[in-house]
Amino acid sequence: MTDAEQPSVPLSALLANPALGLRQIAGPAGDHRVSTVGTTEIENPTPYLVGGELLLTAGVRLPHDAEGIDTYVRQVVAAGVSALGFGVAPVHQEVPRELVAACDRHGLPLLRLPPATPFVAVGQAAYAAIAEARNRELREISRAQSALATAAARPDALQAVLDRLSAHTGAWTVLYDAQGNELFSAGPRPSSPTPGRVRDLAVRTTARLRTGAAGRSAPAAAADHHGDTHLTVHTLPGADGSMALTLGQAATTAPTLVHRQVTSTATVLLALLTSPRHALGTDTHSAGALVRLMLGATPTEVAPALASAGTTKAGHWIVVHGRHTPPRSTSAPHPGDDPAQLATLGTALGTPYLHVDGRELKALVPSASGARPEAPAQAADLGWVLGFSSPAPTADLPYADRQAERALRRAIAAQVPAVVHTKDPLTIHGIVPRADARDLARTRFAPLDQAGAPGAPVFLDTLRTWLTLHGSWDRTAAALHVHRNTVRHRLARVGELLDVDLQDPGVRMELWFALHWLPGETDEADEADEADEADEADE
Repeated sequence: MTDAEQPSVPLSALLANPALGLRQIAGPAGDHRVSTVGTTEIENPTPYLVGGELLLTAGVRLPHDAEGIDTYVRQVVAAGVSALGFGVAPVHQEVPRELVAACDRHGLPLLRLPPATPFVAVGQAAYAAIAEARNRELREISRAQSALATAAARPDALQAVLDRLSAHTGAWTVLYDAQGNELFSAGPRPSSPTPGRVRDLAVRTTARLRTGAAGRSAPAAAADHHGDTHLTVHTLPGADGSMALTLGQAATTAPTLVHRQVTSTATVLLALLTSPRHALGTDTHSAGALVRLMLGATPTEVAPALASAGTTKAGHWIVVHGRHTPPRSTSAPHPGDDPAQLATLGTALGTPYLHVDGRELKALVPSASGARPEAPAQAADLGWVLGFSSPAPTADLPYADRQAERALRRAIAAQVPAVVHTKDPLTIHGIVPRADARDLARTRFAPLDQAGAPGAPVFLDTLRTWLTLHGSWDRTAAALHVHRNTVRHRLARVGELLDVDLQDPGVRMELWFALHWLPGETDEADEADEADEADEADE
């Protein structure tokens, strides 16, 4: 799921919950989507809203006149609020008539909360419903991906993948060549002129890719709709970076998050299946590793198929995180849209295993010797800021991933091209016994387990980022993509729960070391070494 689409539930799911006793008394009857629940009693909450909220209020500071109430409703509607919940008693014995009229006038659903329903209960019910809806989506995506992976292993892989994709999305699915000729299709064929429109969209998309202006990349996907028919196309890269094939779809309903995720998986499989290297049997190890991974194999089981020929049997991997920061004076495209830049970056890093999402990069670099990685100067020339993990065995990749993420944060904060995660034994971390340090960290942050929403991990991440950025509220807010007041509120809550003064430099130093010693923050490979040493001692 991307940041642009948050999990949500229909408003009817909350209205149907008998334990809440909610009743809609104004606004349209359409099923608005609710992605979060917020409570406010300020006169103008719009600076603190992100859209999609069920906004709860008891009307403590609700304007007393009809004009003021109308302004309030107009503001929250403009901010994207999905619905307004009004709790009666103790401030208002009933929902003000002026508020009901304003919500009807501006098309905002208005819910009445009975006195016996706490605002917290509404939030709990909403988040439980959202979590269940998200779990259903994930289960559906998982089932579809498994089916696609199984289809990709069949002798008639292309047709089988299209059949599975059509079955899971309900769309007519078709594969075109570079000239727009129909190669394979699956699902009920729509009536004319829909097939022709899908083909025209595919041809226009590939034409833009071939004739795009120098220095600019055309989109690798496109969408259109005619009446109730939704059309989408996705291009598949050829051997030389050109778009050789195009996947087209036509559906009578708008694509959902599940459909987009499943289509994305199918596009990756089709690109692998139609690549010349795969067709010639020279890259079957990588394709087979992907299929095995999607069918449930562990990274440790499939990693040997991805390792380069020079990697030792007990090979290590370096995880790289990156962010693309081109000069502001240029209008450079996203690096993921530029095959030449990806090829150059992969050569500089010494790996074909790159994943670019917008301006964010993740990569796996095979390491035969387990030596400390070095950042290539060419990556900085391409506009990349990089964070490198220490070399880690396949089983420890999740810990190396966190190392690379923290290294990237340090590189961005220090405004340097790259940071390599290191562990210097000649520090306080080498003096304090690891077991004692972790026990201290667990005890120090144990009160945060009672923090409630948004939860201990969020509080710890906010504290860690704030300390990394030397106590800067604004830079921390920018790094976490939240309002600076949210940062202040979280840290005030941390200080209250831990019973410390965060303005005290000694306290900050103590918490910094404790954060480093938390389980999962240190290199898991060290734990494995300790276990080996303990086993040898027992023998």
